[in-house]
Amino acid sequence: MQRRAERDPLNHMARISIRCPGTSSKWSCFAQMNGCTSKILLALVPCVCVIIIIITVIQNYSIQRHERALLNHAPPRPRTDHYTAVTNVQDNSLHYGVVFDCGSSGSRVYVYVWPQHSGNPRELLKINPMVDEDKKPVSKKITPGLSTFGKTPSKASEYLRPLLEYAAKHVPKDKHKETPLYILATAGMRMLPQSQQDAILEALRTDIPIFFNFQFAADQIGVISGKEEGVYAWIAINYILGRFEHGEDDDPLIAVDPPGAKASSGPHVRKRTVGMMDMGGGSMQIAYEVPKSVRFDSPKEEIAKTLISEFNLGCRKTDLDHNYRTYVTTFLGYGANAARDRYHKVIVDIAKRRNLTSFYKNSPIAPILDPCRPFDLSETYSVNGTSYHFLGTGNYTACKPAVIPLLNLTAHCVKEPCSINGIYQPPINFYNSEFYGFSEFWYSSDDVLRLGGKYDYYRFEKAAKDYCALSWKKILDFKKQNYYPKADDERLRTQCFKSAWMSTTLHVGFKFPKTYKHFRSAQVVYDKDVQWTLGALLFRIRYLPLREVEKVFYQHFRPPWVDQPFYMTFLPWFCIAVVIIAILLYWVRLNRMRGRPLPSESHAEYLRSIPSMAYFMTEEDEMEMGVKVLPAMPDS
Repeated sequence: MQRRAERDPLNHMARISIRCPGTSSKWSCFAQMNGCTSKILLALVPCVCVIIIIITVIQNYSIQRHERALLNHAPPRPRTDHYTAVTNVQDNSLHYGVVFDCGSSGSRVYVYVWPQHSGNPRELLKINPMVDEDKKPVSKKITPGLSTFGKTPSKASEYLRPLLEYAAKHVPKDKHKETPLYILATAGMRMLPQSQQDAILEALRTDIPIFFNFQFAADQIGVISGKEEGVYAWIAINYILGRFEHGEDDDPLIAVDPPGAKASSGPHVRKRTVGMMDMGGGSMQIAYEVPKSVRFDSPKEEIAKTLISEFNLGCRKTDLDHNYRTYVTTFLGYGANAARDRYHKVIVDIAKRRNLTSFYKNSPIAPILDPCRPFDLSETYSVNGTSYHFLGTGNYTACKPAVIPLLNLTAHCVKEPCSINGIYQPPINFYNSEFYGFSEFWYSSDDVLRLGGKYDYYRFEKAAKDYCALSWKKILDFKKQNYYPKADDERLRTQCFKSAWMSTTLHVGFKFPKTYKHFRSAQVVYDKDVQWTLGALLFRIRYLPLREVEKVFYQHFRPPWVDQPFYMTFLPWFCIAVVIIAILLYWVRLNRMRGRPLPSESHAEYLRSIPSMAYFMTEEDEMEMGVKVLPAMPDS
């Protein structure tokens, strides 16, 4: 394309004529220029889109970089909390929570306290039991259980009133409105008909807000399942041990595939959590984290699928650091006392099959010989309403195989592998795992054998065997010498059986190797009673730190362009405007080309003269590439 210019000596203006190479029509040349301009503007559209994408990626990267800085440089939760320090009720920054554990034999209230959240998204709330002036946890129990009011639900509120008044007295009055109250019932209430459960809960929902000013919503009272109770207990022990913290320390690590993570993101490395086993009198629970996702292919495996719980303890659902997948199950009838009752039925049935009819007469002359009682212990025990006489032989070696049938290991297993009673149990990595045992695991190890704490199979077996072989007279002599300060007569009589039951459950039922060195029985951890109520409170108020997390992030880790309004305000609108203008120009050009025929060259002999900077840039009669001096246009 060439331009011809003539300098006007009077007006000092140049007249420009434009010709497109290969064309004879000036209008065609103009149309070609207009088309070139439109194409250039249209080419800007993808460029602008690319710019917007680049800006978005840079912005997201910067936010993630600053968030990682917040996570990595924020100080971790200190591991030296003073759990027995008296709670300073004058500290207005403290928050309080009240949790009721309404069990089958009684109800207990716990009061917890925590300071303002630090704003570090890797940190959970620092919840501790409230400690009174006597340096004792604020906790109180009453009997009987809440379930005893199944037929008189109107009396349930008056029954809990002493515990509510106790909690209200310890929580500062100006904090009552913001103090959450949770009333959670367990096994006793689960045994009632649903109509009676609903009547008791409704009475409490109606009456408590009338007399107490705690934060008490309708969903803060209810009957929790055994699975929930197990999850809460698992949360409590790992929280106390600091396994939900994500700072740098010496705790062991593990690679997991957290729920909600993309498969392409690979494994997520964080602290290894501990498993939990709790054996009571009537039931037993086990809970531990499942690092890898489990696949359930058959509809028959739905029961096994219900044993897996996925939950988030963080204040944000996208927080992979606090996403957990746990296996939790409860074995009803497998507690120490319930198992002993079933054991007596087994050995009585064996006696019946042997036609030893003298047993029915409760005769000490021909007693049922029991290897799971201390040697020479003679006592009467009722089975199905009939009394039988038992004589201990103190044979621990014979006792252990006698209790194995109680595990019901021959039950049908829907999904392998299975443990007790044909229940699915995900594989445990025994080379990189750790377990804590509570209740009977502690009592059976420590009250008599004095082996509580780190468990060693061979030491435990020797101590249990030696104790069972002692004569009952010798055991009573040792008791008088205060050799068993933690044990009463009932414990001494049942210790032989409970030692065998605990060991068999652990190694035959749950299939822990005898060489496993990472099992520990415990009653308190870091001076804290491990109660599921702590886990319940932590789980139910997990969203409270969200405000502090967002506040800290936007105050201290803002992206660099937040303080530059041009980039955040005008640049996106400018890009959008360029795109819209390009589209409009293209649309106008299409309309012109379709609606107006091209004029002949005779009608456009000369294009309109326009000023040109070439006038100021060339000398007279000077030729430039693409610029040619033309004769003056004739007057029209």
